[in-house]
Amino acid sequence: MTKRERRKFTEEFKNQMVQLYLNGKPRQEIIREYDLTPSSLDKWVNQSQTSGSFKEKDNLTPEESELIQLRKENKQFQMETGKIKKTLKAMCLERTS
Repeated sequence: MTKRERRKFTEEFKNQMVQLYLNGKPRQEIIREYDLTPSSLDKWVNQSQTSGSFKEKDNLTPEESELIQLRKENKQFQMETGKIKKTLKAMCLERTS
């Protein structure tokens, strides 16, 4: 079985699919007619009803948002620590020379 190439859908297309579903068109019919995966359609409907946006950053859970923020802060602290270590090393080398 060959792997299917990943497709990208526009926000307009996603909105159209969600509207078809909300207007009563059967889920299986939409999936078959537009060659979609069931999980894609379900995800779009859920995103539309939850946040009204199909962008991943708009649909993060509070925990996911917090994790992203903590990772950014951790990276910043690591950079600052590296700069401090370099400065201290340079100061120690100056004293010994």
